[in-house]
Amino acid sequence: MNADDYFSKTQKRPPKAKSRAKSLPKAKEAYLEAEKTLFQELEENLIGYRRKFQFESTKNWRFDFYIVRLKLLIEIAGSPWAVGRGGRKIANAFNKYNLAEEMGFRHERLEPHQIESGYALKWIQRQLESLEDGTDQTFSTNRLD
Repeated sequence: MNADDYFSKTQKRPPKAKSRAKSLPKAKEAYLEAEKTLFQELEENLIGYRRKFQFESTKNWRFDFYIVRLKLLIEIAGSPWAVGRGGRKIANAFNKYNLAEEMGFRHERLEPHQIESGYALKWIQRQLESLEDGTDQTFSTNRLD
């Protein structure tokens, strides 16, 4: 039965089939600009990195950048891979972060304005310098007793 016959007999439109596949979320403009900026800064400063790093092959979890020498995973807020609000999404994010830490990675979530202002690059460079100096410690050496 075609749609017109169905409507004439029932006075209702036939239900439309919904696609079951969910499209990927779209990246925000601020994220795209921040990603481009961080990419250019890492290239200019010759910092070893990988983009869209997937640390677990069985999961669809990705981080935007991976700084190789620091074993640092960087996630930019607003990316399609970053989680937003919602119970299941947040729980999934904590699973992602926990698994990354268990595998020996560190992770950092940066806001686009931190990248645009240059804070992120300076922070990464300080981390690399402290790694070279051997002063990468958890506790401060300037302790007052």
